[in-house]
Amino acid sequence: MPIFSCEHEVTSNLCNTDEIIEKSGRDRWAVILAGGDGTRLQSLTRTISGDDRPKQFCPIIGGRTLLDQTSRRVALSVAPQQTLTVVTRTHERFYKPLKYAKGLLVQPENKGTAPAILFSLLRIAQLSPSATVAFFPSDHYFADDDEFMSHIESAFSAAQTHPETVTLLGIKPESPEVEYGWIEPDGSLFGQLPRSISRVRKFWEKPSALVARGLMERGCLWNSFVMVGRVDAFLKMTERALPSLFDFFLAVAPTFGTPAEARAMSELYSWIPSSNFSHEVLTLRPDDLAVMQVSDVGWSDLGEPKRVFSTLQQIGLQAQWAIPAS
Repeated sequence: MPIFSCEHEVTSNLCNTDEIIEKSGRDRWAVILAGGDGTRLQSLTRTISGDDRPKQFCPIIGGRTLLDQTSRRVALSVAPQQTLTVVTRTHERFYKPLKYAKGLLVQPENKGTAPAILFSLLRIAQLSPSATVAFFPSDHYFADDDEFMSHIESAFSAAQTHPETVTLLGIKPESPEVEYGWIEPDGSLFGQLPRSISRVRKFWEKPSALVARGLMERGCLWNSFVMVGRVDAFLKMTERALPSLFDFFLAVAPTFGTPAEARAMSELYSWIPSSNFSHEVLTLRPDDLAVMQVSDVGWSDLGEPKRVFSTLQQIGLQAQWAIPAS
C-alpha cells in the first residue's frame, strides 16, 4: 500500500516557473547525466549528424538536441545555476559550444553511471550540504514536459517529509516491454491516490516477455531512472552499496572546484572499474527507496532506433532526417 501521497500546488499549473524556483530556495539542485557514449543509437545519430556524436548531442526529435530538451524541461523546476550536467572529456567538441558549459562536471572518461552520480553528489554536498537533488538521464522524450515536471515537484515535496528516502519515478507501463528495467512496488495497489508513493520490493532488469506480462498485471512500473532525494540520503545509500568507490571519490573530493581537480580525476578514472548505479546501488538498496507512479506523460527512453521510430510514429512527427532524399 502507499506509504504517503504528495499533492503539490503546482500539479496543474507550472506556468509560473520563476515563482516555483524562487520558492524552492538554494537547496534544490538537478543533475543531468550526459556522459554516455550512445553506442546503441550510433547508426542513427550518424545518419542525422554525419559524425559519431552521442545521442544526447543530436537533434533526434523536434529539431533540438536531446540534451537541450532535457535542460529546458529541468529548468521548469530547478534554476539553471543550480543544475549540473555530467559529461565526458572525449565529447568536448560536442558540449563545448553549448550555452550551459558553466554548469558542466567533466569526467575524464565514461566509467558508467555510478561514478558520474557519485562525482555530482559530492560536488553538490560541498556547495549545499542540505540540498535535495533530482537526477535526469539526457536521452528521454516526454510528450508533456509540464505534467512530468509536476511529478518532480511532488517528489521534491516527498524528500522534505521523508528525508531518508530516495524516490524513483516509475512510469505506468503501456506494454510488457522487455528492454526496460521494471520496479515492483511493495504492495502494488496504488488505489485512487494521485502521485502516491510506495516502498520498493524488487527490481526486474529486462525480463522475458512472459515475466513482463506478469509484472504489468501486478502493477509494476517501468524504471525511468529519474530519482529525487536529499543529497545525504543518496550518499549514504551509495556508500553502503559501493564502499570502496565511495572512499576513492571522497579522497579526491577536496580537489573539486580547484586547479587540481582535472589531474586528480584523471588518475582516479584511469583505474576504477566501470559501475552501473542502477545495478550496483539501487538493486542492492531497495529499503532506501520509494517509487512514485507516473502516468500520462508520453515517456520514451530513446536508447534504440526502434524506440525512436516508434516515438515519432506515436506523436505523428516526420523528422527531416527520416525523409528519403529525392
